[in-house]
Formats: sequence, C-alpha cells, structure tokens
Amino acid sequence: MPFDVASPPKALPRWPNLSADEGDRRLTLSLDGRLLIQVLLVPAQPLEVHLEQLCPERGPQGLWAACYWLLSRDPALQRLAWHLPQALAPSLASGLLLAGEQPGVYLCERTLFWQLPQPWLGQSPSGAYPQQMQISNGKRHPRRAPKPRGEVYRRFDARLGAWVSLRTLEIEQDLARFNRWQNNPRVSQFWQEDGSLEKHREYLSTLEADPHTLTLIGCFDDEPFAYFEAYWAKEDRIAPFYPADDYDRGIHMLVGEEGHRGAHKVASWLSALVHYLFLDDPRTQRVVAEPRADNGKMIGYMQDQCFHCEKEFDFPHKRAALMILGRERFFDRCKLV
Repeated sequence: MPFDVASPPKALPRWPNLSADEGDRRLTLSLDGRLLIQVLLVPAQPLEVHLEQLCPERGPQGLWAACYWLLSRDPALQRLAWHLPQALAPSLASGLLLAGEQPGVYLCERTLFWQLPQPWLGQSPSGAYPQQMQISNGKRHPRRAPKPRGEVYRRFDARLGAWVSLRTLEIEQDLARFNRWQNNPRVSQFWQEDGSLEKHREYLSTLEADPHTLTLIGCFDDEPFAYFEAYWAKEDRIAPFYPADDYDRGIHMLVGEEGHRGAHKVASWLSALVHYLFLDDPRTQRVVAEPRADNGKMIGYMQDQCFHCEKEFDFPHKRAALMILGRERFFDRCKLV
C-alpha cells in the first residue's frame, strides 16, 4: 500500500511498505516496521474511527493512511466519523477532514478524499494554471499549461493487486510499440491509423507540437499496455457538437497488448485516466469521448464507469457517440480502490 505523504517526493513518488494488523475492532498501520497509527473501529452510520495512537512526527500521514486503508477496502463506504482530541490543521486545510456538528468529531468524505491530488499525481503540478484567454484557429480558449514529461499518475489498484500508472509518450522510446499497436487489425478497425514507422513518427510529432493534446502511455506494474490521447475539448474538432466548457477534457483510447484486455482491466485504467484528468486541473468539470457509434463494447465499458451517451453525431470520418462523465458524478459514485 502506498505513500509517504509526510515527505514530498523529490523525483518519482516513493511507495514505502505499509502493513496492517486488524483484530478486536482495531486497525494498526505500521510503516517500515514503525507504528504509524492505531484506531478503534465502532460499527455505526457512518463508521466511527477512534484514535488511540498516532506517530507524532507523521500525524497527517497517519490520518491519511487510515482513511485510505478503510475507504480502499470497501468501495461502498462513503464517509468516516473520526473521533479526535483535535484535528490536525493540515488535514482540515486539505479537505481530508471536515469539522462535524459534534465537538471532537471530524468527517472524512469519500467524494473529497479521492479529489486530493497527492499522492496520485506525484511530482505533476496540481494547482490551477493561471487563466488567460486566447484565440487559436478561430477558437477562443484558455492558454494551456506546458505539457508535463514523465510519469504523471500512479495508484495501486487493490482489485487487480497491481500498480496502474500513466506516463507521457516519448517518441524515440515508444514509436516501435505505437506502430505495432496501430497495425493490429483489431485496433486498425476503429482507429484507421495503420501504416509505417515514418507515418507514425509524423503523427506523434504533430501531436507533440500541439498544445491541446497530451499523449500518454498506460502501464500495469510499469509494463506499457495502452496508448491514450487527452485533449482540451474547447480547441478540438468535437467542440461544435456540444457546448464545450473551457476546461473540458476529451480522451482517445487504445489497448495494444492483448493480455491486458477485458472488463476488469478497462475498469482499472479507464477510472485511472479519468481520475488523472479531473485531478490535473480542478476546473475540469467534464471528461468526454467520441467512440464510433458501432463500438458497443467500448460504449458499454464507459457506461460501467458512469459515462452516459448524450447523443450520436456525424464526424466526416465516422458516426460517433458523444460520451460524457461529469466531475460530480464521477466522485459521488467513485469506484476507486
């Protein structure tokens, strides 16, 4: 289980070993063999969490770790009622805890917990880039932040027992892999981008120079398996087909490795991709997609992750389904573990 939140990462996020001992309604979490936090759990609505011991040097980390442990093991658990002698100021300031109606009782809400940018974003900037409107190609939109490089998202998926992560595509490192994936007949049927290495180098170079699109590689346990494009909808070809907001993000998705197909894998990487985009800019209120209208399998997978089909419409090259997932819906029905 992850994350040393007491020590901000200098490079990649660090994921030290977090172990648990549960029994007699108690949960004890230790980090690197040293007690981090011990709580007494009292079944109630909401679940009551009574603090018994807390490492004084790692107080905010201990509270975060206990919230993570309890919320991750039970996706139906919507809130925790913490009984504390006093709340730690950083936990209140971040939104990890909310002051309850009773003195000494503080709430941790699942909806808020999964919107905390750390540790999921690692070193990636989590604040809002300053807004300045500009016009490009006849479209008025906010100036976009410089694109990140390297790993932008990492989370342990408890259902799979694997790390799911996203990193930016590097042409020299990933070109051959991208070419192989695009020339897979299953992929080509929907993407229609099969071709030579030279064609794909030009394709990726064009996107690399385009400030409205971010190319990403999806990994399970650091093994690349998928390619994603995340784009700002306001500047995209999709914008005329729905009332795009300034910070809406859109996605294109490709699973290249056959061994990582299947509904359980889609649930992991699709929720991770959407989670990253909502965390990347807190002003993003919707994530959209436009799969081919006859791609019933992908549309079904997206609906399983709370996307809804707004309508079908015609691009010049395909009949598309407009799939939309709102920020409030995603976090209110959060299935992350």
